[in-house]
Amino acid sequence: MTGLLPQGLTALASAFDLASPYALLLLPLPLLAARLMPAERVGSSGALRVPASLVAEAARGESIAARGRGRAVLIWTLWSALVVALAGPRLVLPATALPASGREIMLAMDLSGSMERRDFALDGQTVTRLAAVKRVGTDFIRRRAGDRIGLVIFANESYVAASPSFDTATVARALDEATIGLVGRSTGIGDGLGLALKRLSPTGAEAGGVPQAGGVPQAEGAPQATAKVVILMTDGANNAGQTTPRDVAGLAKELGIRVHTIALGPRDLSNADGEQDVVDTETLRDIADLTGGRMFRVKTTDDLMAMAEAIDQIEGGRAKAPPVPLRKDLWPWPAALAFLAAAGLLASRRTA
Repeated sequence: MTGLLPQGLTALASAFDLASPYALLLLPLPLLAARLMPAERVGSSGALRVPASLVAEAARGESIAARGRGRAVLIWTLWSALVVALAGPRLVLPATALPASGREIMLAMDLSGSMERRDFALDGQTVTRLAAVKRVGTDFIRRRAGDRIGLVIFANESYVAASPSFDTATVARALDEATIGLVGRSTGIGDGLGLALKRLSPTGAEAGGVPQAGGVPQAEGAPQATAKVVILMTDGANNAGQTTPRDVAGLAKELGIRVHTIALGPRDLSNADGEQDVVDTETLRDIADLTGGRMFRVKTTDDLMAMAEAIDQIEGGRAKAPPVPLRKDLWPWPAALAFLAAAGLLASRRTA
């Protein structure tokens, strides 16, 4: 049928929709009621008292039939408009398909005092580790459109700077606004990782509870509706908090959450040469191996950029999600027409 219509009319017709199309079957209901209602029996007696106003109008030559036709038009307009409003006409608007990956990612970032060290280069200048991480990290977050992503910062204390959200711009802004000293200056890796797991686990995300290691884990090999990933970045060793990183990594394994770790800084515990606050590469490697993630050794800004590209590829697989049509309700317009028709009927009765 649409092939017989001009292209413009076909496009216009496809732009409309009805929420309850079967409601249109009510349109002939008054005709059916009039046909099925029993007529007055023959021989019935009765008297008809004609108002004096009608007699006067007839005397003045006014057409009662014309007024009756006008009221019939108003009645049918009222009924038709109410039925159309009940059918729920809607305007279908085109929607852009967004990329979707089916992943939830929590960034757990070290915000201890050692992140103020100036040993990274950015745009030809020596900058702090935090400045380099912000530049690369915000670009990484903005590229993850379609992911549900959040941010945890940790030092002496751990804090959710951005709850998991599809709004990557807001999460990137939260990372860019992070400052040293906000949650202390030590390095509580275990607590930071634990808080990230809490926000990704079903109990933490839905009920607000803390995931327990003694809970019932998902069966090995069972499919997960959403892949859950933590990206843990630190430039030190665990020296604060109530939990140890390896114990929390065991919990991540039970929960089926993969943890990628980033060891930041030019030196680590194996070649510290007496330097304080160096990164514990061995522990970070154990966390990644235990949870099925990958450990990245980052000594320069180039390493930092390569790490972001590598994780972007590992946690890729984004595809266009099916577009969800947006619909704008149009029922208030026929409802308003029905209201005007009802007002016209009332006005005609008062003048009768």
